[in-house]
Amino acid sequence: MRDFLIQHKKISRKSLSSIKHAGHILVNGFHATVRKIVVEGDQVEVWFPVEEGSHYLMPEPVPLDILHEDQDILIVNKQADLCVHPTFSQKNGTLANGIMYYWQQKGLTRTFHAVNRLDRDTTGIVLLAQHRFSHQQLSIQQKQGQIERRYYALVHGIMECNEGVIEAPIGRNPHSIVAREVREDGQSATTRYWVKKRFDQYTWIELKLETGRTHQIRVHLSYLGHPLLGDDLYGGTKEKMKRQALHSYYTRFFHPTSGQSLCYEAEIPADMKSLLDG
Repeated sequence: MRDFLIQHKKISRKSLSSIKHAGHILVNGFHATVRKIVVEGDQVEVWFPVEEGSHYLMPEPVPLDILHEDQDILIVNKQADLCVHPTFSQKNGTLANGIMYYWQQKGLTRTFHAVNRLDRDTTGIVLLAQHRFSHQQLSIQQKQGQIERRYYALVHGIMECNEGVIEAPIGRNPHSIVAREVREDGQSATTRYWVKKRFDQYTWIELKLETGRTHQIRVHLSYLGHPLLGDDLYGGTKEKMKRQALHSYYTRFFHPTSGQSLCYEAEIPADMKSLLDG
């Protein structure tokens, strides 16, 4: 049983330990231990311990645009000016607070498991796990590069190349507690991009992350000399956009329990769309 759950069902040893102590395992309807020998045709049920919830998060009503929900995953289209997690300067009113309130209204006790994160003013898809097993499975996919994320962005200037790959390591800017920069001793980072349309003063591009470093797209585009509209932290101006013009519009991954390949899209927000229509 132990080898079956770890090797074939990808349940971590830590999770298996918690199941042994506070959950239970059924084989063909009867309680069993991890020493049980299973054979082809056996029906195995694994019950994880009930999650206690994220006690550090205060449930608060926050507008949510839910793209998909099932017992394993929750996909949200995050609006601008919304942190995913509480921070030192933003204790309340985050996506996490709103999700906890959403679950509370449904009578559910759960822990907040964000599979990916977006900056406060970046809009678009945030993938959430409804429980620890789902989070574990999706985290494995993320480490193996199986979760695809694509973005739309508006950048200053006219990009000459129709497509390209930015490979430049990213590390902390020693003069800032927030900003990152391209530096030789940074972590490897790769971003692919394609030009969608050129305007008089800015360019609409699509991007695909090959790695997931903090501020990766913002740093890489600034490094190219084409910072995001509205991103004054990395050289952009707020003349046309009051926030960085970055939207996570697409994701593709495998469902954590069924293994089915899934993809979801989030519509471009109104502030970016007005510039694309102009």
